[in-house]
Amino acid sequence: MADRAIHFDNVRFGYGDGDFMLRIAKLELGRGERAAVIGPSGSGKTTLLHLAAGIAVPEEGAVRTCGVEISGLDDAARRRFRIRRVGLVFQEFELLDHLSALDNVLLPYRLTRALRLDDAARARAESLLQRTGLGGKGSRRADRLSQGERQRVAVCRALVVEPEVLLADEPTGNLDTDNKGRILDLLLGCADEAGAALLVVTHDRDLLPRFERSFDVRELSG
Repeated sequence: MADRAIHFDNVRFGYGDGDFMLRIAKLELGRGERAAVIGPSGSGKTTLLHLAAGIAVPEEGAVRTCGVEISGLDDAARRRFRIRRVGLVFQEFELLDHLSALDNVLLPYRLTRALRLDDAARARAESLLQRTGLGGKGSRRADRLSQGERQRVAVCRALVVEPEVLLADEPTGNLDTDNKGRILDLLLGCADEAGAALLVVTHDRDLLPRFERSFDVRELSG
């Protein structure tokens, strides 16, 4: 499975006593592959990303990311793995409002000793902000940014560690047409440069031609 960036095998996941249940018989994403996930609200798209990132753990089955069975790791080990090797763009951005845009981008380096915050990392963060049109706003606090600007900061944070797998939950949802194209170009370009797999959740079917394949999460149950 060395060439597989993401591999789900007979996964079953539910939330407590609720009615929701996500079943994925099989899902494979190769290294360097670009794929999009579609489906109606509540169908499990975000849950799928959380399982791939190790935020959620299946009740049954196995999830392997970057060749590691993360579903078998404890919470601390999954967190270390995620920070080092997975870039995740959250739908709600998950920025720290009291930090500047630049410090939010560099946050992964503050969370683990496995990443070294050096001049190269800072230069990479500043370059990402510049490429997303935020070059002049790196010192601005996150709570003073617009929704679209916050979303772009979240994308930069996901990319700054040069991850092996990129997971993005509606990364263009709050952006105008110009910035939507810019962010998608950035995600695809950085994934190509790093040879990283890219898995994007989107409601925007106009984006699907940019991906090698797309699938409806409801079709994965077998």
